[in-house]
Amino acid sequence: MKRIFKNIPLYIGILSTLLAFSCKPEIEGIPTTAGEADFSKYIAVGNSLTAGFADGGLYLEGQQVAFPNLISEQLRQVGGGNFRSPFFSENERNGSGYLHLKDLVNGQPVMENVTDHLAYRQEGKLTKYTDDIENLGVPGMRLDLSTQDWFGGLNMYFERLLPDSDVGSKTYVQFATEKNHTFFSFWLGNNDVLGYAMNGAVTNPGDPTTVLTQTATFEQVYRDFIGALTTNERKGVVATIPDVTAIPFFTTVTREALIAAVKAESGQDIQDIYIETGAGTAKAASDNDLFVLPFASAGLLGSTSAENPLPYGLHPDHPVESKYVLDSDEVTTIQARVKAFNGIIEEVAKEEGLALANAHAYLNRVKNPGIVYNGVAVNASFITGNAFSLDGVHLTPIGNALIANLFIEAINKQYGSRIPKVDASKYRGVKFP
Repeated sequence: MKRIFKNIPLYIGILSTLLAFSCKPEIEGIPTTAGEADFSKYIAVGNSLTAGFADGGLYLEGQQVAFPNLISEQLRQVGGGNFRSPFFSENERNGSGYLHLKDLVNGQPVMENVTDHLAYRQEGKLTKYTDDIENLGVPGMRLDLSTQDWFGGLNMYFERLLPDSDVGSKTYVQFATEKNHTFFSFWLGNNDVLGYAMNGAVTNPGDPTTVLTQTATFEQVYRDFIGALTTNERKGVVATIPDVTAIPFFTTVTREALIAAVKAESGQDIQDIYIETGAGTAKAASDNDLFVLPFASAGLLGSTSAENPLPYGLHPDHPVESKYVLDSDEVTTIQARVKAFNGIIEEVAKEEGLALANAHAYLNRVKNPGIVYNGVAVNASFITGNAFSLDGVHLTPIGNALIANLFIEAINKQYGSRIPKVDASKYRGVKFP
């Protein structure tokens, strides 16, 4: 017998989303100036957030509203030059494929994969784009792997940007520092924590993207990378790393929601969900333990098998596997590592005279209590919060616009610039069916 409690509540309402389209923007009229910076050749160094990855994939619409592209549009008013991105063609506009919200059934989101107009030249390899670009964002890029020449053959997004002769022989650091830029944005380091956290703090042998980067490694590579970008007194803006608890990937599937699902479907008056800790023991989950978003659709809760007839997650001898949950000790470890990394980022920014965008503090504010932009409510709630896309990690178009403004504020403060902000109310949150 196999019993599965599939209906883990992810109930959503549409009022806050509709509100986003009923508000008039607040336009700021300010004289523009570049201040002490030269924006004639701006490059953006980073990972999936820089590339415009959203909804679990890289596709044309997401690329077009990536925060560096929005920044570059504003920089044109203060001497910014051409800013090119490796856009997918219209015929291959859905890129790697992505999730879209197909329906709402009794308040439950139904999502499906977009599988047409993809950009694969063969399995696991995207259509090449090797023209000159300034948006250098590579989904999956980690600081610790940015110095490894073999990573170009492992990561299909980086492989797409490299001529065949450079695959396996050119590092991301080399790729990013050969552009003869005058100004840069730099947002790397997220994946040095996130890959480990999204895998439930489980490191998979042979998969370097699931490793938690050591602090000494992070500092050495960060300092060297920034050192290369700031040669000849070039200026830039760097950003801190968000707290994992600030994104819906880790905050949507709660202990309370899991218990409610079991009670609703079975009528059982259960009090506990059991999890496997990082130490390999089982315990009753607390509200400080974080379940990953994919557990909501995994269909495992309450399941039995011939190997283990006890209901999955409902008995201490058949707990939720560690890969689906960050226990409270793992959360503490990850937050401490993020704090250490951000201390390094802040120190380097101060030493090099760089602008600092505090994404960690900002996204924590988006989470709680949330913000209001020209009447638009923005928070970290899954789907209805406007800030995060359907993968629970990456930004919506309005989320990208707000992050662009965070970077612009930092640039203006550091360099005496007067760069107009993006009108974020022109951009959507999650697209409803």
